[in-house]
Amino acid sequence: MNSNPALAHISEDKARTQTVYEHLSGTADLAGEFAAPFGATEEARFAGWLHDIGKYSTAFQKRLLEDGPRVDHATAGAQEAMKCRPPHPQAAFAVAGHHTGLPDGGNQRNADPEDGTLFGRLKKPVEPYGGWQEVPLPQSAPPAWANRDPLDFAFFTRMLYSCLVDADFLDTETFMNGRAAPRGGGEGIPALLEKARTQAERYLGAESTTPVSRQRNAVLQACLDKGAHGPQGLYTLTVPTGGGKTFASLAFALEHAAAQGMKRVIYVIPYMSIIDQTAANFTKLLGEENVLADYSSAEYKTTNTEDLTPAQYRQLLASENWDAPVIVTTAVQFFESLYANRSSRCRKLHNIADSVIIFDEAQTLPLDYLKPCISAIAQLVRHYHATAVLCTATQPALESLFKEFAPELRMQEISPDTETLYETLRRTTIRDIGTLPQEELAAQLAALPQVLCVVNRRKTAQELYAALPEEGSFCLTTLLCAADRRRQLEEIRQRLADGLPCRVVSTSLIEAGVDVDFPAAYREQCGLDSLLQTAGRCNREGRRSAAESRVSCFRLEGCAVPQMLHQHVHALQYAARCHENDYAQLNTPDAIRTYFQELYFARGAEALDKKGILDAFRHGISGCQFPFAQVATEFQLIETPTRTVYLPIGEGEALCAQLRSGMVSRSLYRRLGTYSVACYAPQFEKLDAAGALELLPEGSAILTDLNQYSAKTGLALDAETGIGLFF
Repeated sequence: MNSNPALAHISEDKARTQTVYEHLSGTADLAGEFAAPFGATEEARFAGWLHDIGKYSTAFQKRLLEDGPRVDHATAGAQEAMKCRPPHPQAAFAVAGHHTGLPDGGNQRNADPEDGTLFGRLKKPVEPYGGWQEVPLPQSAPPAWANRDPLDFAFFTRMLYSCLVDADFLDTETFMNGRAAPRGGGEGIPALLEKARTQAERYLGAESTTPVSRQRNAVLQACLDKGAHGPQGLYTLTVPTGGGKTFASLAFALEHAAAQGMKRVIYVIPYMSIIDQTAANFTKLLGEENVLADYSSAEYKTTNTEDLTPAQYRQLLASENWDAPVIVTTAVQFFESLYANRSSRCRKLHNIADSVIIFDEAQTLPLDYLKPCISAIAQLVRHYHATAVLCTATQPALESLFKEFAPELRMQEISPDTETLYETLRRTTIRDIGTLPQEELAAQLAALPQVLCVVNRRKTAQELYAALPEEGSFCLTTLLCAADRRRQLEEIRQRLADGLPCRVVSTSLIEAGVDVDFPAAYREQCGLDSLLQTAGRCNREGRRSAAESRVSCFRLEGCAVPQMLHQHVHALQYAARCHENDYAQLNTPDAIRTYFQELYFARGAEALDKKGILDAFRHGISGCQFPFAQVATEFQLIETPTRTVYLPIGEGEALCAQLRSGMVSRSLYRRLGTYSVACYAPQFEKLDAAGALELLPEGSAILTDLNQYSAKTGLALDAETGIGLFF
């Protein structure tokens, strides 16, 4: 060791120092621990030892000690990784991007030293970093499968990168704070399993008085048994809506995680509108300290944590790297992170390994990105000791796609005898009532004391609501903030239970796991999966006969199908023709399979990877190999950007005042989320032009004209002309 060792960090009070050797050692050990579940301990330690060797340079030491100019200290480690024989390209990518993000590979022959690509940086002159020879580089190599093809190479690179950047963050954080932050916490999987088993015993021990409750118990028992005895792998859980999938799938996950020695359960939900509901149910069962709801697409900067309890602070830290036993997140957060390149989005990825991952409402996997999503799931199951469960009432036909990416994987159905299950749980009769004028539809809804009507446009929902009797009528769309949606749903459930008038017009948000039970339902033309989800809100508890519980599919006169639904409507019509246009026969596994086969493959396989994400890694983009940065920009599941409008109503009034005062914290943003609406650009611009908004520096706004918001119908679609926007 040198008499004057090179330093990596100096504490803010200047009282303590951390040497480069100490930092590299600590980072290497953590990175190796993180990579153990996928057999890459030594390769992660190799990257950890190399990542900051550029800090041995005199230039960096001057930067640290004398506040000199910035120094590129990452390129040196990447160059050393490639000088090894054999070279370590994945470690080179990870080291090069551990601060700035995984770079594009670039053009190996014509790379410019200043272009920022990996191949460019390998040619870049760097400050001399003599002294790094004290680093004990381990003899290592990636697992053999990590270099089998470009998709394996790219996915492994991201996972290795995740191990490195999380280890780097944690080791630096521990030194700067003078102690380890209170991360982790929570109970282990065996303790959580006991809580789930206790709840399961209550369900199974109660008297089953209806066919629905008996079938729910059969599904739950199958999940408990398969979870405890089934091998790690790929599963489906196919249960009609109302069959108790949410708790049963959680019970499977905890049994399976305990049996397979896995670290956590990740529950992936398609919609923001129900994540709070699911997280709240899991928290009530398992305890607040064990469940992390992480669904924010914004990377908030925490400037004030003094208002957080110790448990909340641990959860804040856990949201950065998913260091919690149960994670509830959105499909957008999950898949966009898997294709991201920034350290803030990627540091959690290694904690997806060694997990049971439940994909709730699996039929909602986005068509335009379906192949990249399936490829990612296959990678996790094949190489990262993960088990995946596709959980839905309308199981998508994905076998052929999984065979393309993982031919050895066998999809195993958890629920026994799905054909009988669908027949036993048939609680509605679906019918096609043709095309109606909007006035006629409103009259039919008004004539029924309790009814649900789901439409495709928020504007349609508002117009139908206005035509209904005032008493007991509700309008549910994303124009309402979460607090008002929650309040309305509580009132809706109470009125349904009390037998009072209750007419609800909603967009598709009510189809995603919202537990309501109407005697009749209407659904504007849509895909079969959405139609059956609406049917799942009718006679949900099976208290009436299927014949008297009607779900009416309709078209509105003069109202075209939204572009985003064209393919879904076509596939439904195809499935109906295959079943003699008898809509009553569409709620069967055979009809559902026919629908999804047509939906996925009618336009050709290339439509399932619209942005060419997988080909970008297989073949590069315009000569650029492994374009990690470019793909991260292209892989956006929600392509239409929105801007947030905060509402100073109820508790939101004090929260908005706090926001105005500059007392910003992640906790504040989370609480404000309950009093906010996401607006597309035309709506936001109209409100702004009408003088209804107070613009905030980060691009959001506070609503200043409260006449533009109604607790019954939500934020005005257009302050002047009433232009509608799709949900």
